[in-house]
This record gives sequence, C-alpha cells and structure tokens, in this order.
Amino acid sequence: MKKFFKRTGYFLLFVIVAANLFIVFTGRFYLYKGVWNTYLKGRSGPAVDEYGIFANHTIKNGTPQPWPLSSHYNGNEIPDDLLAKMTEIKTGAFIVIRHDSILHEQYWGEFSDKSYTNSFSMAKTVVSVLLGCAMQDGLITSLDQPVGDFLPEYKQGDFAKITLRNLLDMNSGIAFDEDYVNPLAYPAEAYYGSDLRELTMGYTTINGPPGTTFKYLSGNTQLLGFVLMKATGKSLADYASEKLWIPMGCEQPAFWSLDSEGGSEKAFCCINSNARDFARIGRLYLDSGRWNGRQIVPEAYALESRQPTGMKNDDGTPCTTYAHAWWLIPEYQGHHIVYARGILGQYVITIPDLDMIVVRLGEKRLPNATDDIPADVYYYIDAALGMK
Repeated sequence: MKKFFKRTGYFLLFVIVAANLFIVFTGRFYLYKGVWNTYLKGRSGPAVDEYGIFANHTIKNGTPQPWPLSSHYNGNEIPDDLLAKMTEIKTGAFIVIRHDSILHEQYWGEFSDKSYTNSFSMAKTVVSVLLGCAMQDGLITSLDQPVGDFLPEYKQGDFAKITLRNLLDMNSGIAFDEDYVNPLAYPAEAYYGSDLRELTMGYTTINGPPGTTFKYLSGNTQLLGFVLMKATGKSLADYASEKLWIPMGCEQPAFWSLDSEGGSEKAFCCINSNARDFARIGRLYLDSGRWNGRQIVPEAYALESRQPTGMKNDDGTPCTTYAHAWWLIPEYQGHHIVYARGILGQYVITIPDLDMIVVRLGEKRLPNATDDIPADVYYYIDAALGMK
C-alpha cells in the first residue's frame, strides 16, 4: 500500500511539473486562471456570477424606466411538469412580458430581479445591435463594408475580401477553433486570457471563401467588437451605455468584462446584467429597432434579423436558424421565434406575432434537439404560451 501511494505521489508530481513546464514554455499563462476558477472550485467550466474575477467596464444607465406589471401579473403558474424540468436544469430567473408589461416573473435560489448574471453569447446579439446603432449613426455605411476599412490587419490577401456581414452572419471562413472542451482552443483563451487582440489577430488561416458556409465562431464577434471600437472611437461599454442602457431606461448599470485592466471588452460574451434589463433588447427588436418611437437601430436591419439569410451549413443545406447574431425557430406551434442565447441557458426569446418577450437565466442548458436548437428552449416557450 505504501508503494502504491508513493508511486501515485510521484505520478501526480510529474503531472504537475509537466503541466507547469508546458504553460511556461508555450506562454499559456491563462490556464492558471482557468484551472483556479474551474476545476479547483469543483466545476468544469465558467460560472454565471464570476464577473468579479475580471476587470470590467461599466455600462452606465440613466433614468430607469421600470417595466409595468400586467393586471394579470403572476396570475398563472408554470405547469408542474415544466416547472420540474426548469428547476432540474437550474433555472434562476424566468420572465414573460407581453404588450410591454410583465405578465409572469419568478426567481429561484440566489437569483433576483437585481442579481447580475453573465450573458455569455447573448453578448453577440448585443454587439449586433450596436452594429446597427453605428449604421444608424452613419459611422458604418453598410454590412458589405470590408473589415479592412477598420482593421489594417485585414487589408491584404484573402482577408481583404471579408466584410462586416461575413463576421456578423458567421461565414467569414476564418479558422477559429470553437471548442468548448479543449482548454487550448479559442474560447478558453479568449475568456481567461489577457490580450484579446493579439489572440484574435493570431488566426491567420482561412478555410474557405467568405460568405459561403455558416460556422459559429466567437472570434468573428470579437473582430466586430474591434470594428465598433474603431468606428465609434469608444469602448463597447460606453457605446452600449449611450445607445442602449440610457435610452432604454435600464434599471441598473451593467458590467462588460475585459481581457485586462483598461483593456478590451469580451465582445463574444460577458455582459453582466439582470433579467429585466436583458429583456429590453427583445422589446427594441419587437418594435423594429425603435424605443418609445425613437429609431435606435435601422428598421430594415432589425427586420433582417428575423429572417434566414440564405447561408448554407457545412452539409450544403440551408441555414434557417441564424441571422445577424439572432437565433431563429422558423415555425413552432404556429409562431416564428427569434431569440438570443448563451452557453449556460441564457435566453431572450421574442415571439413577434404575440408581442411577447421571454427571458430565462440559469446555470445549465440542454444539448441541441434538432436544427441547432437547445431542447430546453421549448420549455420556456411552452410555459409562456400557456400564459398568453
């Protein structure tokens, strides 16, 4: 038995030394932060409430415009079967808004109407909205403008052919590696690393002609973030404050996590806010880019986000589930669904024909069912439809 423990000790020591040597010689120092904040805390991935481990820019709000409560506020309960499923996958917040009033609102555990939750990839949708704002402001002429107009690294060779539309609709052809298990892939280093620009610009291979194949890659949105910073001359957080959080009357400031102190926002993820304020993005697009009559995003741009773009998937079939950083369910129970989503089950779901917004925040989501749609999305839609 002593020999066993001795050998095990030597083996563990070897692994630790080898791992540290790998990190030092490859320069992947972000792995220290990643391991410390995941495996050493009993998790295999990020948490929804860990924005405090990063530097952040504040998305300032202005005068709050609280959501009115419907006359039927919380008059309906979530059916028991759906409630059990939602609870099992650690739902934290669930809100249904119809005709600009909160119809149902429910929280679990430590979640509340004021608690901060990471948006994860819902930030990609916010970046898309900000791109529309920059078009409305005349800072960007069109989606077909070359990325090289803003980023000099993209002025040469095949990269010169990539447009803002290619980044927005995830068909740039850039060979980012979107692997959520491999700690050496782009998402992990972008999330825990300290230099997003160096990392992102380091991907210098193109797998195919831009505009041909849909491939969901976080690096595309990070590039759009750099484009927006160049076009506006502002940080993403400051521009989001000016164009969204203040005019939309958000009830709380939000926090956009950075790669380092004074660095760049993680455009592909990491806006930390609450369910009520996330819902405002849905309302903006239900009103075709307007807020209280003011056009914040061009109407045509907002409407384009509801419809498939004509892209193809890897297998050559039409991509019907993604447009301008919004996810689509073309038909469900007679409704066309447009929604934003994050990796741990963060959703802002809009049902345009019902003038309805559904927000779900939580700590877990189910695998995709069909057509790249997570199975649990249907739980929240079904629960909301039962309250209409």
